[in-house]
Amino acid sequence: MERGRGMSAQTSWISEAPAVNHTAFFEGEGTASAKVVLDNCELRGNSFPRIIGTSAALQRVLGMVRVVAPTEATVLINGETGTGKELIAEAIHKCSNRSNGPFVKVNCAAIPAGLLESELFGHERGAYTGAVTRGIGRFERANRGTLFLDEIGDLPLELQPKLLRVMQERQFERLGGEATIHADVRVICATHRNLVEMINERQFRADLFYRLGVFPIELPPLRARPEDIRLLVHHFAMDYAARMHKRITAVSEEFMTALARHSWPGNVRELQNLIERSVILSTGVVLNGSLPELPPTTQDGARWSKASTPVTLEDAERSHILETLVQTESVIGGRNGAAARLGLPRTTLIAKMQRLGIDRGQSSGLAVRAITSVPITRDAILRIPAASGLSHEAPSSGNSGPHSDLGKVCTLAEAEREHISEVVEMTNGLIAGKGGAAEALGVPPSTLRNRMKKLGIKS
Repeated sequence: MERGRGMSAQTSWISEAPAVNHTAFFEGEGTASAKVVLDNCELRGNSFPRIIGTSAALQRVLGMVRVVAPTEATVLINGETGTGKELIAEAIHKCSNRSNGPFVKVNCAAIPAGLLESELFGHERGAYTGAVTRGIGRFERANRGTLFLDEIGDLPLELQPKLLRVMQERQFERLGGEATIHADVRVICATHRNLVEMINERQFRADLFYRLGVFPIELPPLRARPEDIRLLVHHFAMDYAARMHKRITAVSEEFMTALARHSWPGNVRELQNLIERSVILSTGVVLNGSLPELPPTTQDGARWSKASTPVTLEDAERSHILETLVQTESVIGGRNGAAARLGLPRTTLIAKMQRLGIDRGQSSGLAVRAITSVPITRDAILRIPAASGLSHEAPSSGNSGPHSDLGKVCTLAEAEREHISEVVEMTNGLIAGKGGAAEALGVPPSTLRNRMKKLGIKS
């Protein structure tokens, strides 16, 4: 997905993408006549984002945009980082009756928690130290328009009731003020986190989740729409070549094949950045480039490397519990049961299994699926010790080394400590923000810090 420049004023959706001839620009390509979804909803104005692709997965998303846009429903967009959640939110706004109003964006993960309330609701002069003038919040700026709350999963717990109130009652007060301000705002949210899991861990309010999730939209990752890669490569190559005044007339088939084989953990954003770099380095009329060394593959074709997205903490926990259940033949209690080996009370393990959706009667099959269905990395995998010669060891504190030696049982705490330590090392100690360990592990930064403190991990 990519933002376009200008479009003619129309109000219709097209059911099929138009054929666009790229022969003049990509003379050597066999796909000179490519279908590109450019004009899904050309509305008043000329700032509608360009949506590139013809895959069935993308078309389903665009169909949902078409259905929900004319309504006032709150929309919750789920999707991995780099899939274009902001573009879909903007498309909903541009296709709505609020298209002439403002489209105001807030990244809840990028603003410090102490300032986020003021950013959202505004503040009066003197509301806090340094507030020398009145500040207008994002809700006021978005009046008669749309407010896009990106990374809603990072909204601090103490602010969630205030957001719920303004959405239900359509009114709020500035920080330090008494006057009630009415808000005519449509809210669209986006996240890459599992909010249901955050509710179970009491990190996100259930009532807010149900209010936000009136109309959920799930964005497919780029690996789920490989037929769109060639179109996106052509689009980005043309765009950057024009900007940099380079006469690129073709993309080498070898380069295109390599792009099609890549797993794209960073999705469309990663592809866009790679094409930009390739155009910068290009010296001829045929665009070539190189990917980071492609990682080896497992038997089922899944790629694993440090460059890939590390397995989340939840997936790692599920995998380790399943493997332990396999070793104990699904026995949970008792001296040699899974609970004892994992260093957990029996009731705690049962609760964790319920939360993670583990059926001990199917643990053997589930263990295989859990290990092969997530993007596990070679260097960031929970190391499961051999089942023979097992002896229980209590978890120790501090930054301990791997506990996967033969003859030892890896408790859940030890496994978590090792996995978190490896991911923190991979991110060079970065916890929060884009590319940080918290994002890789799929948990809020505060949760990760608390877990590291409890496990004795030094960042």
